[in-house]
Amino acid sequence: MLKVVVESAKGIPKKTLGIPDPIAGVIFKGEKKKTKAIDKELNPVWNEIIEFDLKGTPLDSSSFIDVVVKDYETIGKDKFIGSAKISLKELAAGQTRSLPSKNIPLINEKKQEIGATISLTIGYEPPASTVPNPNDQNMGDGQTGETAVGEEEKGVDSDEDAGDVAEPGAPGVSPSGQPKKMVRTTRKRQRTLANKPQDFQIRIRIIEGRQLPGNNIKPVVKVSVCGQTHRTRIRRGNNPFFDEVFWLLMCPSVSASSSLYTVPVICGVSLTGHAIMRKWLLLSDPDDSASGARGYLKVSMFIVGTGDEPPVEKREANEEQDDIESNLLLPAGVALRWATLSLKIYRAEDMPQMDDAFAQTVKNIFGGTDEKKNLVDPFLEVSFAGKKVCTKIVEKNANPEWNQLIHLQVKFPSMCERIKLTVFDWDRLSRNDVIGTTNLNLTKIASSGGEIEGRVIFLLDTTESGVGFLPAFGPCYINLYGSPREFTGLPDPYEDLNYGKGEGVAYRGRVLIELSTQLDEKTDKKVEDIPNDDILVAQKYQRRRKYSLCAVFHSACMLQEPGEPIQFEVSIGNYGNKLDSTCKPLASTTQFSCAVFDGNQYYYLPWADSKPVVILTSFWEDISHRMDAVNIILYISDRLQSNIVSLKTALLAKVSDSRLAEIWLKLITQLIDDLSSYQLPNLEGKPNLTALDIQIKNLRDKTLASVKEAAIRMREEAVDVRATMPDIEDWLERLQQITEEPQNSMPDVIIWMLRGEKRVAYARIPANQVLYSTHSEQAIGKYCGRMQSIFMQYPMDKNKGLKIPVQLRVNMWMGLSAHEKNFNSFAEGTFSVYAEMYENQAQVFGKWGTTGLVGRHKFSDVTGKIKLKQERFMPPRSWEWEGDWLIDPERCLLTEADAGHSEFTDEVYQNETRFPGGEWKPAAEPFTDVNGEKAQKPQEIECPPGWIWEDDWNFDINRAVDEKGWEYGVTIPPDDKPRSWVAAEKMYHIHRRKRLVRPRRKISDTPTTEKKDIGDGWEYSSLIGWKFHRKERSSDTFRRRRWRRKMAPAERVGASAIFNLEGALVNEDEKGSKKDTTKLFGANTPTVFCRFDKSFIYHLRVYVYQAKNLLPMDKDSFSDPYAHVSFLHVSKTTEIVKSSLNPTWDQTLIFDDIEIYGDPQSIAHNPPSVVLEVYDNDQVGKDEPMGRCTCPPVVKLNPATQLTPKLLWYPITMKGRNAGEMLVAAELLLKDKANDVNLPLVPPRRSENLYMVPQGIRPVVQLTAVEVMQSSLRIIRILTISLSLQLLPKDEIYTPPIVLKVIDHRPFGRKPVVGQCTINSLEEFRCNPYIMAMMASAPRDVVIDMGDRMPSPSKQEEDTVDWWSKFYASINEHEKCGPYLQKGYDTLTVFNTELEAVPEFRGLTDFCTTFKLQRGKIEDEEEDPSVVGEFKGSFRVYPLSDDPNVSDPPRQFRELPESCPQECLVRIHIIRCLDLQPKDNNGMCDPYIKIALGKKIIDDRDHYKPNTLNPEFGRVFELSGYIPQDKDLKISIYDYDLLSADEKVGETVIDLENRLLSRFRSHCGIPKSYCVSGVNQWRDQLKPSQILQNLARLRGTPAPQIADDGSFLSFGGREYRLDELEANKTIHPHLGPPKERICLHVLRRQGLVPEHVETRTLYSTYQPTLSQGKVQMWVEIFPKSLGIPGPLCDITPRKPKKYFLRVIVWNTTEVILDETSITGENMSDIYVKGWMPGMEEDKQKTDVHYRSLDGDGNFNWRFVFGFDYLPAEQMCMVSRKEHFWNLDKTEFRIPPKLIIQIWDNDKFSLDDYLGTVELDMLHLIPPAKTPEKCSLSMLNQTGKNLTPTSLFSQKSVRGWWPCAMEEDGKKILAGKVEMTLEVVEEKEAEERPAGKGRDEPNMNPKLDLPNRPDTSFLWFTNPCKTMKFIIWRRYKWLFIGLIILILVLLFVGILLYSLPNYISMKIVKPF
Repeated sequence: MLKVVVESAKGIPKKTLGIPDPIAGVIFKGEKKKTKAIDKELNPVWNEIIEFDLKGTPLDSSSFIDVVVKDYETIGKDKFIGSAKISLKELAAGQTRSLPSKNIPLINEKKQEIGATISLTIGYEPPASTVPNPNDQNMGDGQTGETAVGEEEKGVDSDEDAGDVAEPGAPGVSPSGQPKKMVRTTRKRQRTLANKPQDFQIRIRIIEGRQLPGNNIKPVVKVSVCGQTHRTRIRRGNNPFFDEVFWLLMCPSVSASSSLYTVPVICGVSLTGHAIMRKWLLLSDPDDSASGARGYLKVSMFIVGTGDEPPVEKREANEEQDDIESNLLLPAGVALRWATLSLKIYRAEDMPQMDDAFAQTVKNIFGGTDEKKNLVDPFLEVSFAGKKVCTKIVEKNANPEWNQLIHLQVKFPSMCERIKLTVFDWDRLSRNDVIGTTNLNLTKIASSGGEIEGRVIFLLDTTESGVGFLPAFGPCYINLYGSPREFTGLPDPYEDLNYGKGEGVAYRGRVLIELSTQLDEKTDKKVEDIPNDDILVAQKYQRRRKYSLCAVFHSACMLQEPGEPIQFEVSIGNYGNKLDSTCKPLASTTQFSCAVFDGNQYYYLPWADSKPVVILTSFWEDISHRMDAVNIILYISDRLQSNIVSLKTALLAKVSDSRLAEIWLKLITQLIDDLSSYQLPNLEGKPNLTALDIQIKNLRDKTLASVKEAAIRMREEAVDVRATMPDIEDWLERLQQITEEPQNSMPDVIIWMLRGEKRVAYARIPANQVLYSTHSEQAIGKYCGRMQSIFMQYPMDKNKGLKIPVQLRVNMWMGLSAHEKNFNSFAEGTFSVYAEMYENQAQVFGKWGTTGLVGRHKFSDVTGKIKLKQERFMPPRSWEWEGDWLIDPERCLLTEADAGHSEFTDEVYQNETRFPGGEWKPAAEPFTDVNGEKAQKPQEIECPPGWIWEDDWNFDINRAVDEKGWEYGVTIPPDDKPRSWVAAEKMYHIHRRKRLVRPRRKISDTPTTEKKDIGDGWEYSSLIGWKFHRKERSSDTFRRRRWRRKMAPAERVGASAIFNLEGALVNEDEKGSKKDTTKLFGANTPTVFCRFDKSFIYHLRVYVYQAKNLLPMDKDSFSDPYAHVSFLHVSKTTEIVKSSLNPTWDQTLIFDDIEIYGDPQSIAHNPPSVVLEVYDNDQVGKDEPMGRCTCPPVVKLNPATQLTPKLLWYPITMKGRNAGEMLVAAELLLKDKANDVNLPLVPPRRSENLYMVPQGIRPVVQLTAVEVMQSSLRIIRILTISLSLQLLPKDEIYTPPIVLKVIDHRPFGRKPVVGQCTINSLEEFRCNPYIMAMMASAPRDVVIDMGDRMPSPSKQEEDTVDWWSKFYASINEHEKCGPYLQKGYDTLTVFNTELEAVPEFRGLTDFCTTFKLQRGKIEDEEEDPSVVGEFKGSFRVYPLSDDPNVSDPPRQFRELPESCPQECLVRIHIIRCLDLQPKDNNGMCDPYIKIALGKKIIDDRDHYKPNTLNPEFGRVFELSGYIPQDKDLKISIYDYDLLSADEKVGETVIDLENRLLSRFRSHCGIPKSYCVSGVNQWRDQLKPSQILQNLARLRGTPAPQIADDGSFLSFGGREYRLDELEANKTIHPHLGPPKERICLHVLRRQGLVPEHVETRTLYSTYQPTLSQGKVQMWVEIFPKSLGIPGPLCDITPRKPKKYFLRVIVWNTTEVILDETSITGENMSDIYVKGWMPGMEEDKQKTDVHYRSLDGDGNFNWRFVFGFDYLPAEQMCMVSRKEHFWNLDKTEFRIPPKLIIQIWDNDKFSLDDYLGTVELDMLHLIPPAKTPEKCSLSMLNQTGKNLTPTSLFSQKSVRGWWPCAMEEDGKKILAGKVEMTLEVVEEKEAEERPAGKGRDEPNMNPKLDLPNRPDTSFLWFTNPCKTMKFIIWRRYKWLFIGLIILILVLLFVGILLYSLPNYISMKIVKPF
């Protein structure tokens, strides 16, 4: 539906003759609709709504409407005045549903403005089928005539901080509104929400409306949420009562992030539990926001997510007079203010090439210049809240200057958090390509001020003194990241990164922008040019300074496969990108190196003592003041985080309280010292200072001060360390929040790993982490000049880091060039700089020379593609040569295939060919490698030194070959060798080959001698490529050698001299001037190495003890885990533990002689981490990774130091989520080369090469008894007890979990595991064996007294109190419980949860616990493992003495119930259900109960409750069953359907076995009093004294001593007296004997389950985690062996009573005279109408008092309304069919009210409404005794002035009440009515009958005919009276005058007629 509200127009031009009659027309898709015409008006106001039905199709972005204004002509065609065209793009985008278009200029036919404007509002309601937009601003529907819940929230945007409102009375706020003295009162930042789709319910309850404007209105509430719409029933009156609940299901298509914040943000307050409870919404007209309040609506709204508990609504007792203002939620639309975001877009730089160079190449042919870098046509698109604005396009420019200002009109605070900036490359023909995307996050560049001390300073009320500020940014560059910059004509596989999806892997340019915000300002222009003055101002923010970056690569390990040679590239921005030609060539790449096997699992790069170094110089703005502040706060927060980890570890290890307090005090003191010592840099005089810098500095200072103040306060006041943890973690979170720097214009440092020329993996390092600062030591980056380990990652890795491409150890330093000398103090080793080139030769006819080089040059770079000459090398400026060119072979590229292996197999393929069908002969190349390249003959292959042959040459038969080892193939041209091979020979095969293998084994590590004897330095290869070897082979055809020349700095000394290595080394001659510079880049730069003269040998021991909670990777629910342990370039593997998720390896991995270069002290301070990767061993297929963890080793530079590493749990992560924990420790010892004596002793061995974890490190164990009681598996009772003695660790932190396996014995000896369960913590099962176990059991030899059965309570008492009185008294609804409490009766306990969830009853699993058995592999990380059954049992874990002389403690599981099943009577009491899930189309449900116990099912379908979500059942069911076979009691609620199958609403399952066996005696609750009669009659099988005796026996305590008269009792060492226990209690006649009463009082103090009602949540199998409603109930279990149970409890629901309301309308006065008679008199034909809300069909009206001339009316008329009333609930019960086709009547509970209206009767038209009064019968407005005292003020008086009384207590009242009518928005007095109101019960009505009106029986009292004046009649039926009383009385003198006048005229006429005759007769005188 599209609605256009045509409001008004201004400035309509005059016509040549007269003033026009404007009429407006709206045209949409050819359909035209008009308003009415306004006569002679230049500023017409129409205010008309025009609707267009969209017929279910949504708007598209091209939709528009035309508005035409014409001059209305009665005859002829209307004359055109002007028109306007309005785009509906914003409505179609879903950004808003209301588009106010104010003052739109009208244009004429010539497209010229005529000076007139028109204002309209366009509303759009999308079809229900359209997908809701998460940015949807409008939650209402915009209809003026409807009271939409969301109407007042039009245009609301969401912002996480928008709703931080602390209300008086809220937690943390004192009633005065001032924050209490708390550490922090603001809410925490919301935790990161899962992207996993979840189910949600939105429940909206519409309760009632108040003060709705209008006369005789019929309000309806319409709720629209996310495309789902619901309406309430139509009510009448200005104060309607709805009480309807709408459930909206948000199924998995809606994620948490889009729906969880809807309600809190709309309402603008901070909500707990995502709920609004019984709050008033102020309604406003969305089309006229200036019209103010349009009434109030009370609602409850909450969102329920997976696992959430729906909040319980509590209705206040005095809610009828509640204060609307104090519970009012102001509509967000009222609080929102318009704001203009002004975004200045100055320029961009470093845009990558985006277009093909074909057109440019054509230009070059005709003499154009080569500008490939400018092959991009950029423009910028700004999008925010659905609005998109673009800058102009700058063609062929990689550094465009736009200089444009973009205005965005938004409402603040906004729901959209980010301004999205996307740079596009404009394409003339194809779609525009995205260059890069970035976001301006408003939460980072604006502040509400709520971060400081819980104060809330709204964005809209910003003052200079406050910390809140409006969005501001820059002028500052903002960086773009995305896919790699290299342009190819092929589709970019990483294009999604340019859209901002995922982490960008490369720098894509940067944009200079500035953002400012103005409130309440509007501008018509969206884009305009920036003034020149502003452009000049922005110039100073573009000043650059030179930065230097050095990165030393110490190691690259954990490579997955060898492959091509590897190099690393470091870049910052474009600087250092070897494939980009826009910057100077720099030494930004390492040399190519080939990977070497580490002997176990991975590969590494053998850099040895020459570590590659990369040098970068770059130019950026000086933003040191921002980086310094970030680094200082990071320094403080990192130290705090480290201390928090220590504190948590201490808590977990359960250290002593004194030690814990010491750690805690160190944390607090260090935090206070840090916050006091380290000041943020002062901003005065800093370059590039912006407004945002000052605001953020202010915000950070206030936050640091508040955290410091809170820490000081905590140090003084805290008493419990554990209680302070949430606040300390909150401080850390707040510190981390302010570390984010939005104006970080320095790009990240990006490291790329390249294989050959292909980019493989990357790592992004924020520049601030490696940036040097002169401000303070803390302002230096975290890793500046320090070693850091980097796990690189694949671009757009779908496996989320499951495999590591490479682990790097890098030392980086970055700083201003002015600070380069400070680098010397950070540098290690000696830096060497070389120029290098390669000499290439090929073998032709047995001779080496340059003639056979195809595509290669004699001297070239390492790739062989770029020609180089020695004489053209020139050292960079300020550098000079040191020595001459030398031959220096590159050892890193000489990759022998056996490098790193201890065992190796040499292979050669023997090849033969033939003609089809001919003889096999040796091929042209008889011996080749696997690729068919020429290889040596087997006889020529020698065994290398240090290796021995293990066998002779044999052919390999472990392949698809025949018995002689041959495999056969066919060549298909143009190939010269087969592509595939088969094992069987055919006639057409012409090729065959066999694989010859010979294994060899390494016997010693021969020392490398290549340094001493480099020979002539040639490296050989069989083909031109990368694989070179040292020794010449007969198959080699190509060789090369490396020449190097060393350089030295001319002027500077120290390591910092390397920063001067800029530019190319080679001067190109004129021939090469046109070469592509990108090809030359790698060869042009010098190579830099960091050489270490000395290496240190270390000894590493990794103690891998155990892991727990690993993921099941096999189908049998287990895994076969082992761990790869990697440390730098070495790795080892643990043994495989079969079928375990909690493996114990107990293994020490010893790494001998690890060579590490560098200062041992720096290694000690920052050691490399040990990486442990857990894999699942699979016999078939590849082993599957299960996660990874890292463990820092303890470094001992002196092995004799007494420092023992401690085993600690380290988390295992897999794909970014937790995948278990591993108990590990590691120690790294510096070896003395001369002496190995100081090393620790070798740990004990388990086998030849398997060492155990040594004593002192392994956990200390003790002999521990583990008793296992197995109660049942599924439903089979197997009460068995087993005792096992185990050596378990003393410390709980090391205790392994208990693993339960259920094994199925199947035929043929198969025993598969069918389920398993892991119990992680044994803490709850530990016990002291010398304290008697408190076990429950079935009591034996119990004497049952069958006497004392009392008669049922008297009938009279049943009438006054019932069980429901007890229930309502227990839930504090005292108005419903009658005199129950006054009689002294006791209440029961109502639990708001399941009985198992009550903490003090420990889940009723004290006897045995239920464990879920799981099975199966986790295929997907989002899935949960499938539960296949459950195990019931328990454990007792206790230590045993080491002394053999000490006797064993008594067994814990001794006295157990019998193993045989018990027959029990189960009594189920279902009271009522709450908030059931609706199942019918009308939003209701017809619930009934179905109960299943074992195979017995009770279907209570006949007693369904129609059309309700909150049914009161009051049903009791009895079932017999055997426990534990029938242990699961299932209570289901179904929805009754007549035609279709009944639908299950939800179900709950109760474990009866737990209830029967629990020591809390939960099978029958203990009442508060022992009554032998009445509503609280004792129902248990045993008396209190018997129960107490059994309890004493079970606890092993002496039996209770009871006095004969019951006045005294001694039990458990305490004495009790009855008179003390019943001191303040009423003794009523139902109480039993004193002896039982005192026993019951003692029992109530033993922690047993009391008499109760539990509230159980219903769940559905379709949505097993979401509540489907609740059921209130209780269950009693009576073992039949104990005798007959007590009497049934009657919980039948109360029935309403029949009442009659008698209303006698006596008189009215001062009624508005609404009509004018034909004689001109003001009069009204008055009658009175009345009804009770909810019973509108029983409307009654009086007769008509005709022609009331003075507003008085006389009636003497009686209304009689019959209604059903619940006195206890003070509600009317109304039952009616909603529609004629409904089967059942729906019951409604409606407050008892009476509506009286005065009407004016009209015979030939509709009656006119005159006024109304609404009387609440419970809070009746006291009437006035006389009409003079009756006024409108009576309606406005609240309970503070007059005390309204209930008509039910008064019975009868008479007086005058005012009737009101609304006119122009104000209430006016419309009349007064005198009435008698009387309420009588049905019995009294029969005794004192009275008829309706004046019908018989006309009595009580008798009504006489009204004494009406004679003028009261209907003129139409009484013509005589009409003549007498209307005409004659009013026009009497007029009639008399007329008669006299007629007579006079008659006389004159006769005179004139006869006079001539008379005169003539006189003259003639005939006689």
